[in-house]
Amino acid sequence: MYNSLTRLQNVFGFFTTVAFVVAAIIGASDFAVPRTPSAGIKTTNVQVVKGRPHYYSTKKEEYAIIKFSLDADLSSLFTWNTKQLFVYVTAEWTSPKGNNQTNSAVIWDTIITSPSSDHLANIGPATLKKLRKSAAGKPIDKSRGLLQLKNQKPKYQITHPSGRIAETDDVVLKVHYNVQPWVGFLTWNQGQDYGLWKAVSGGLSKAFSLPAVKKKDEKKA
Repeated sequence: MYNSLTRLQNVFGFFTTVAFVVAAIIGASDFAVPRTPSAGIKTTNVQVVKGRPHYYSTKKEEYAIIKFSLDADLSSLFTWNTKQLFVYVTAEWTSPKGNNQTNSAVIWDTIITSPSSDHLANIGPATLKKLRKSAAGKPIDKSRGLLQLKNQKPKYQITHPSGRIAETDDVVLKVHYNVQPWVGFLTWNQGQDYGLWKAVSGGLSKAFSLPAVKKKDEKKA
């Protein structure tokens, strides 16, 4: 009954139990650290152009290009258990005709790694060397949570399934984040306060309207 295989199974079962308990404690420790993220965002330039969704498409669609400025302090999201932070900006607007359907499209995103996970970043060797040098001896580099972007170009142009997006009213830009820990649950930006974790202060731009598509004669003029 108590052969070598049974003893090995008992040792492995005890090890996994201890590992699970330790992981649970590490994951729960995040709730003891305050989170007070804040962000300010505004548009700097908005254009609507026409283009083909595919090179072989004969029908053109309208695409919105939205430049913005972002000033965010997400440093409180970085703890010793933070692996990386995913930050993205969406453009949101309500569909017309009173159906209250909200459209949301990502226009920009970035991944901010912690010093302990820089080796996982998909960046070049020169940039990786600078990151490691700036974070030398720092298990937590909260300066990476400070974002200051001026007249930032969007990574993605946005459109609508109907192919028409020009002259859309009440469009807003919204800042989102996703904290990816080494151990524990993924957490997203919350809409309200939960204990020491506070909702994002700001993070929403003023409403604006998308302009009409410029015609060729208007461009020449």
